Amino acid sequence: MNAVTVYWLVFISIFVIVYSIDLFVTEHRKGNISIKESLSWTVVWISVALLFGVSLYFFFPQNPFSTQKTGPIMMVKFISGYLTEYSLSVDNLFVFLMIFTMMGISEDNQPKLLKIGIMISIFLRILFILLGMELVEKFEWIIYIFGVILVVTAYKMLVSNDEEQVHPESNILYKGASKLFPVDPDVHSPHFFTKINGKRHITNIFLALLVIGSTDILFAVDSIPAIIGVIKEGSLNILSPSEENFLAISSNVFAVMGLISLFFALKGIISIFRFLKHGVSFILFFIGAKMLLGAFPSVGIFFSQHSWISLAVIIGTLGMSILLSVIIKEEKEKLELENVESETPTRQV
Repeated sequence: MNAVTVYWLVFISIFVIVYSIDLFVTEHRKGNISIKESLSWTVVWISVALLFGVSLYFFFPQNPFSTQKTGPIMMVKFISGYLTEYSLSVDNLFVFLMIFTMMGISEDNQPKLLKIGIMISIFLRILFILLGMELVEKFEWIIYIFGVILVVTAYKMLVSNDEEQVHPESNILYKGASKLFPVDPDVHSPHFFTKINGKRHITNIFLALLVIGSTDILFAVDSIPAIIGVIKEGSLNILSPSEENFLAISSNVFAVMGLISLFFALKGIISIFRFLKHGVSFILFFIGAKMLLGAFPSVGIFFSQHSWISLAVIIGTLGMSILLSVIIKEEKEKLELENVESETPTRQV
């Protein structure tokens, strides 16, 4: 077996183990998972992904058709793709959280929808990656279209308001299903379908699943140009198509592993990610601009020889967005603090 096949087997094994543990932890919990426990599991899954990426540096063999070492390039591209897709996946979780809140999904039903939503996301991402990679292989100019898509997406993400975007009742699948089938008035039913007086009804969580599924499609459309830009741009045929596909799929799937645990911590640490959207939009703009500037051979050669620069930009941007979220207080917090200070009586001596 060649190195790619071996790593595919290792990757699939890790995915099955991680996903099974993540499901077991969330399904066999006693009460709600604490923020501390959720963050602990999240750190474990991130560490597993990064160790997998580092292993590429040490164990991936040299490509006989290239003068550059394959392992370091594989590692840098995997970690760059993983961090980019992970940040997008966290943004996806925020949308899930808003959907659950706006549709009144109970905490008991949220894990079920979250698990199905993540599996749909994995399936769509793999499908779109294979399709996108194949298109770029046959028509290289498509990579410039992907670059434009990323730049436009970055702008929309920067100026948009997530709360204005999430309107479940306006979703085409939501409206279609609610017109075709009667809706069970019990909004907390744990089933997707129920029977009332012998007539089949759809439930609130089924409608939520339709909204989540359509949201997954939109996020997959946004994320695939990003991962293709990270993996394809600047490689100059150093990596084979099979290696590029492996990196794109494995980094993407690793990015959604462990999100079930992270979801339960989001409500308590949401302020830490206040500026994440701004950071992600800059990363998408950077990748898109790099893809477009790749039309100049000197740019492609530069990023091929200095692939660590992209990784440094991604890490620095994510770190800065989290740091700013911690340092800069939200307006609501400022007002509350001012009110507390104004209400505090002064002691006279």
